[in-house]
Amino acid sequence: MSLPVLKASDFASNQDVRWCPGCGDYSILAQMKKVLPELGVPREKIVFISGIGCSSRFPYYMNTYGMHSIHGRAPGFATGLKSTRPDLMVWVITGDGDALSIGGNHFIHMLRRNIDVNVVLFNNRIYGLTKGQYSPTSKEGQITKSTPMGSIDHPLMPLSLALAAEATFVARSIDAHVKHLGETLARAAAHKGTSLVEVYQNCNVFNDGAMAYAQEKKQRADNVIELEHGKPLIFSGGTKGIRLVGNHLEIVNTADVPTDDLLIHDEKSPNPSIHMMLARMSYPEMPEPIGVFRAVEGVATYDDQINQQVELARSKKGEGDLEKLFAAGDTWTVK
Repeated sequence: MSLPVLKASDFASNQDVRWCPGCGDYSILAQMKKVLPELGVPREKIVFISGIGCSSRFPYYMNTYGMHSIHGRAPGFATGLKSTRPDLMVWVITGDGDALSIGGNHFIHMLRRNIDVNVVLFNNRIYGLTKGQYSPTSKEGQITKSTPMGSIDHPLMPLSLALAAEATFVARSIDAHVKHLGETLARAAAHKGTSLVEVYQNCNVFNDGAMAYAQEKKQRADNVIELEHGKPLIFSGGTKGIRLVGNHLEIVNTADVPTDDLLIHDEKSPNPSIHMMLARMSYPEMPEPIGVFRAVEGVATYDDQINQQVELARSKKGEGDLEKLFAAGDTWTVK
């Protein structure tokens, strides 16, 4: 018996979407609904787990299983679920505050363990749900409700952190670049291991236009490079490129240098050094890359390994008895 063919509308829940009109979250939600039918995974096998924040309302709006969990702790819930139910496709939905502030520790260890889950990090460089305080990714000097004289924190770079944690799939997209966003989410879903997609997402209420240089079509060509495996890094309509000189990257005019001088993107390299250099390219000094920075296959996943250990223990010691386990070893009787 063939399974019914699902459409984007089949993944829409009956809940009213309660994001501010014009929020970039709508675009991410729409692209996720378009991508999921293409994956061929039944809705009852898909789970969305979120923490706390505007982005974390996401599970309510998907007609799948889901959990709106504790602030910053979605990676822990996702790890437990995927380890005990490896048959499920698990998505973690988080924001720059949820993942990188209170949830920073959990975020790092999820990445290094390479648990087979997909993470979408909505980055709007502000706290939206709590009404406009600065976040770990806010720019230095940014005026917010909690930094009236300007932020003195150095902004955290999510992809640099992910690469330092040896994440096996690291990517970035933009809410306004809908075709690219959908393709990137599909790539992430196909990866075996932890996949991280950072999405530049506009908060039109508390941080409007913070990433206009990358989101607006008229600016994007000069300020963004689309990474493609095996192809040179070029932008600005093909007139400019990126060249590796010693231990740094520089912008060159493509008319002035041979194509062989340009940096060729290799997303499959197990050495993340060049990927890290790309992740640190930042506007306005450099164009910012979008696409897949790193996609390394064949790395063992946490969920596979833990289940292999369970099976090995079961084969050597049998199914086990919980009551006997409670009474095993040193025990005390309390009167």
